[in-house]
Amino acid sequence: MAKKTPLRKCIGCGEMIPKKQLLRIVKNKDGEIKIDMTGKENGRGAYLHLSEECFEKAVKSKGLERSFKMSIEADVYDQLKKELMDIEAE
Repeated sequence: MAKKTPLRKCIGCGEMIPKKQLLRIVKNKDGEIKIDMTGKENGRGAYLHLSEECFEKAVKSKGLERSFKMSIEADVYDQLKKELMDIEAE
């Protein structure tokens, strides 16, 4: 029997796609929010397409705030956006 591919929902556009094609943003137990390149860090994860468009939608719809059940400062979003742009540029 074929192994099931884990699907996750992009918090930007709401599309369900295989987990491997999404970027994981994690909130660890210290409340630190960052991009998880390994996909295996401890903490609460939220998934997002690797695109500026989906990131902007997630910010506008407060998708990350809902996922992590907390309000998020603008500078955290700025830092995440900078990291996202660096990854997209690679």
